Amino acid sequence: MLCWMNGQYIDEHELKISPFDHGFLYGLGFFETFRTYEGKAVYLQEHFNRLIEALKEYRIHFPYTIQDIEEVIEKLNAQDGKEGYFRLNVSAGVHPIGLAPSEYTEPTIILFRKELPKMVRGTEKEAVWVKTARNSPEQQTRYKSHHYGNNVRARLELSSLANQEGFFTDKNGVVAEGITSNIFWIKDDILYTPSTRLGILPGITRAIVIRLAKELAIPVREGSFMTWELEQADECFVTTAVQELVPISHIGKIRFAGSEGRLYKKLHTAYLQKIVMHLGESHVRKL
Repeated sequence: MLCWMNGQYIDEHELKISPFDHGFLYGLGFFETFRTYEGKAVYLQEHFNRLIEALKEYRIHFPYTIQDIEEVIEKLNAQDGKEGYFRLNVSAGVHPIGLAPSEYTEPTIILFRKELPKMVRGTEKEAVWVKTARNSPEQQTRYKSHHYGNNVRARLELSSLANQEGFFTDKNGVVAEGITSNIFWIKDDILYTPSTRLGILPGITRAIVIRLAKELAIPVREGSFMTWELEQADECFVTTAVQELVPISHIGKIRFAGSEGRLYKKLHTAYLQKIVMHLGESHVRKL
């Protein structure tokens, strides 16, 4: 399978980076993951904006436009004509050992692509409270960075991310986010989700769901919540850019409505309708 690295299409087995890349030496790098629908990365602009914001904060240059990335996505998908799962990865680039004094002007940029795994919408997952506490981001806003040890440590507590999602709390026991997702729950027809002020990732799908809820006149509460508040929910689901809205069946012995949740189904339907609007009405049956 071809990947795209620094402007060149390269077989995945031929990819090489220098051990002096500061993404390797110091974990200085950022990434975005997203998928395509009918060959188009529908919310690419939002992912691109979040990536550029992170790169600017760490003074890492990015010499390509979003139009460049869209063209690469199209060509990589054309390899097998199927939908793609993508990771756009930017590491700081090659510098001598020691922290760079001002900026990184020659980053290592790779767009990875693999065939989108087969997923059935509405497939439930079990949630697990992980013992690993959610760490604090290095800056005010959490970015998708190479500093991923906290997530990896938590993932080791689970037997399978395919059937489970780990739920983080912070050091004070406040509900934070999933290992690879943002968390939502519903109680008495009110949608709850942890605030980004807690240092969680400001997820792209998370923001879309909040907007959709407001359009549907579903009250939204963003804030600081304890585990017992989530455990009293009627419904619970998580959001990711690749899996969309994933219903949670239970956490421990506490059961939720899962895929039969009324507001979960309403929000997921609205989410798909937004994608159809981006693609055009001719694609509605395919989604």
